[in-house]
Amino acid sequence: MLIKKIIPVNRPIITNQDAREVYKTVKSGWVSSSGSKIISFEKALCKISDRKYCSTVSNGTAALEIAIKSLGIKNGDEVIMPTFTIISNANAIIKNYAKPILVDSDLSTWNIDIKQIEQKITKRTKAIMLPHIYGFPNDMKKILKICKKYSLFLIEDAAEMIGQKYFKKPCGSFGDISIYSFYANKQITTGEGGALLTNSKNLFKKFLELRNLNFGKINRYNHSDISWNYRFTNIQAALGLSQIKRLKSIVRRKKEIGKQYNKYLGNLNGIILQPEKLPYANNIYWVFGLLLKPGLNKKKDLIQKELLKNKIDTRSFFWPMHKQTAFKKIKLFKKKKYPIADYLSSSGFYLPSGIGTTNKEIKYICIKLREVILKFSSKKFK
Repeated sequence: MLIKKIIPVNRPIITNQDAREVYKTVKSGWVSSSGSKIISFEKALCKISDRKYCSTVSNGTAALEIAIKSLGIKNGDEVIMPTFTIISNANAIIKNYAKPILVDSDLSTWNIDIKQIEQKITKRTKAIMLPHIYGFPNDMKKILKICKKYSLFLIEDAAEMIGQKYFKKPCGSFGDISIYSFYANKQITTGEGGALLTNSKNLFKKFLELRNLNFGKINRYNHSDISWNYRFTNIQAALGLSQIKRLKSIVRRKKEIGKQYNKYLGNLNGIILQPEKLPYANNIYWVFGLLLKPGLNKKKDLIQKELLKNKIDTRSFFWPMHKQTAFKKIKLFKKKKYPIADYLSSSGFYLPSGIGTTNKEIKYICIKLREVILKFSSKKFK
């Protein structure tokens, strides 16, 4: 197979129907943060997540920040979260003057190590911020039991899990507040965008205020609280509405991509792959990630560079919070060990796995990956 252009880690599919819906919305003149498309999109999101209320916002990070403030989490409060995740989780906590408390990861799922959570709970703990990482949801029965036992709020970060289910219940339905993201690499994309979901009418009212500068009810320009301009647009909603109609087929394709990779790479020495399913969920393969085994992982950068020479883009795993330069500058975290997160971040990367990735490309990627792994492997892995 002759590859002329780089195969990107993500290639979204924007159909002609998607484009027509956006065009019609632009021509209507309802292009900003008011319009029927937003209302319809929020209703559709409520339906797929089994929720009463939804508020769309400018991105998933904005949703996390609003979630923290809506729950009244403030200076001195603590929020438990995994160290292995996107920095948005920690940023949302810090921007609201609370403190993130880090937990190591589970090697089998790459999610938070649930067994360690209770060790981190103190009198100042107010919530658990729980991102589902890459392909599998967290074991929600265990998480919800901890939250109930200690009267903790749950912020469910389901940014990567639109269309995923825990047993038969949709991700995005578990938190006091749950959030989605519609960035270009998500199952549904609006370019940028996010949403907050809840069953609490009072929280929903706070979402609406905090996303829109808390305009005054009597004097519009007398604002009642510090807030943000995190509004979503009618144009974005038009694109999201068009895409959400084919969510089931998108999720099927993501799983098919995972199966294709497993077919070609399942017996490749030197790498570790996630299972295709767990007792409570099938892998949705938001991305198709792999871990290099100890020894070979020291050559990760060289392996990724070699793949790029073969027109294959890859992306390293999240860099853990306890190693972030930004947080070291302010001495946010004490020097504690998080061995699993360290291994994941130093040894993992993911391959092209957007829904636009073709089966022919996957086969080519796997052939080249085998060649590269063999090249850089010691006798131990041959």
